Amino acid sequence: MKKTISIIGGGPTSLLLAAFLDVDKFDITIYEKNKTLGRKFLVAGKGGFNLTHSEPISDLIERYTPSDFLKNSLLSFTNNDFRKWLHDIGIPTYVGSSKRVYPEEHIKPITVLNTILNHLKNKGINFKYNHVFTGWDTQNNLIINNEITYSDYTVFSLGGGSWKITGSDGSWLKTFEEKGIKTIPFEASNCAFKVDWNSRFIQENEGIPLKNITISCAKKQQKGEAVITRFGLEGNAIYGLSPQIRAQLKLHNKALICIDFKPTFTLENVYSKIKNSSFKNTTQILKKELKLSPSQITLLKTYLSKDSYLNTELLSKYIKKFPLEINDLSILDEAISTVGGIDINAVDPNFQLHEIPNQFCLGEMINWDAPTGGYLLQACASNGVFLAKYFNEID
Repeated sequence: MKKTISIIGGGPTSLLLAAFLDVDKFDITIYEKNKTLGRKFLVAGKGGFNLTHSEPISDLIERYTPSDFLKNSLLSFTNNDFRKWLHDIGIPTYVGSSKRVYPEEHIKPITVLNTILNHLKNKGINFKYNHVFTGWDTQNNLIINNEITYSDYTVFSLGGGSWKITGSDGSWLKTFEEKGIKTIPFEASNCAFKVDWNSRFIQENEGIPLKNITISCAKKQQKGEAVITRFGLEGNAIYGLSPQIRAQLKLHNKALICIDFKPTFTLENVYSKIKNSSFKNTTQILKKELKLSPSQITLLKTYLSKDSYLNTELLSKYIKKFPLEINDLSILDEAISTVGGIDINAVDPNFQLHEIPNQFCLGEMINWDAPTGGYLLQACASNGVFLAKYFNEID
């Protein structure tokens, strides 16, 4: 007789878990509280649909915090494995100039989702919509829609604490905490970071990107661009520093980042370009010799004293290491992702809860972090496949 597996939540982790489970061994049901599956999957697709990242798996693993926690999952189902599986079910992909992986250009996010769902339906996976998990009975059976649901194995994949419009609101956290499972409050990640801009500067530069820069925080560097907003800074050049910025905010109520406006130049290169320029005006030198953007130049002029701006040695140093103070994170629901949720020590290496045998937690509901660019989705997919393989090997 088949064992039963109940999967609570209908996001990418659940879909990949179900896709790889052995239907000859298990009856599998996905319970989703919304009317449809994969709503966050579709919302994420509106901003550029990064399915994964193409960098070598050893480098990819190091993008996660903590990296060791997800290592076995990522090695079990790598970014190349993910691309191959997508291709096999009818979703060919390509690597963009940023080394991010996208579905081929004619394929929309809804097509990707429907292809995966049809694959699951053809496997015989059961879907139950408008089914809300609210807790456990005294025997640790699930309570869904106020009724007891019996299952041999339960997998929770309830998402993080951002994007309430998709149903990923983190409301489950208190339920797990009351059960005695160790949890951590949600915090924003891959979000806007608050900068108290000079009022005149932000009035003239709001919405303008700082391109081809490197931002560093606590010895970690991130290349890319960051958009100047009235709130502060956001973009891929700062999203990847979320763990370091949050750590400093907790310790000091502020964090220091440094911007390198010319990461392809050494300090000596910058100094030489300025010193040996035929232009006499400093602003012209920065514009013509170093190709700095008007916003970058204005940022330097606004925050440096006149003497520093006109001092070639000091100006060169600030171009390579411009300090900026971060004062806060954006609110949870405006973040691309969150950290917090289930403490990593609350689950074993197979993601089984120590407190409740045969019940597991996966995906963004666990306290790990990743930058944007396909890393979040890859980890969720790898989580799901890793657990599916574990189940399939159960005697």
